Amino acid sequence: MNPALLIPILVPLAMFALIFGIVYLHKREKMAMIERGMDPRAYKTQPMPAPYRNLKWGLLLIGSGLGLFLAYLLDHTVFTHSQDENEAIYFSLIGIFGGIGLVISYLVEKRETIDKKVDGI
Repeated sequence: MNPALLIPILVPLAMFALIFGIVYLHKREKMAMIERGMDPRAYKTQPMPAPYRNLKWGLLLIGSGLGLFLAYLLDHTVFTHSQDENEAIYFSLIGIFGGIGLVISYLVEKRETIDKKVDGI
């Protein structure tokens, strides 16, 4: 029997078992809390506010776009004589400029939090 034939059968079964297990354990945990006289809603974790999330994603995408554009320009102007493909330039410049965007985001967040502490807010 070919093992590739089992994949379409086993993958959906595994996904169903995973989801069922998570839901079952979550419900069981809530029931155990109710049996002990605890309120399950009181122990819900609240997500932490992330006021600079949009800034971080914006600078990351701008940096990645600049890296991709610079890689394109370098590939078509500087490296025109080489016959091999220059994929490494694209990936490295996307990573470099994306990282620069994240560092800029960190510096802006750090400066804002220091300004808020100084102002006493």
